[in-house]
Amino acid sequence: MDAERIRAYLLTLPHVVETAQWGGLVFWVGDKAIGGKMFVMLPLDENEGLERSDKARVISYLVGAERYPELLETEGIFPAPYVARIFWVAVSGWDVFRKAEWERELSAAHALTLAKLPPKVRAALALPAAQQKRLIAERRKVLAAKAAAKAR
Repeated sequence: MDAERIRAYLLTLPHVVETAQWGGLVFWVGDKAIGGKMFVMLPLDENEGLERSDKARVISYLVGAERYPELLETEGIFPAPYVARIFWVAVSGWDVFRKAEWERELSAAHALTLAKLPPKVRAALALPAAQQKRLIAERRKVLAAKAAAKAR
């Protein structure tokens, strides 16, 4: 596996939105404008964050409290910087898992995140595509207006 194949796979999962943030790609279940939550971070520079974590990573993702201790025993997996307290792991290389294992891990991260979304967000995700698009556009306008007012 590599970053491009992982990206392609993630974009096949339901309600996944990709943003460019923090020097990499962040994958969300639902648009963040309507309350979506992130579940995978894919640094574009594998050495990103080295000064703080002393470990290069190719991907970070949510694993949940149950799998977290088990995965930390796997060579090449360590607590994800900044988000380890909410049970995220970071992986140092693509060879830690095979393709099917990567897909299973990332599908599980997606499912965990989807299950934790508030009912209001899940209701928004259930809307027809056109309605959902309008809702996201309206919400982005509101957020931009709030940001502009705060900047003054």
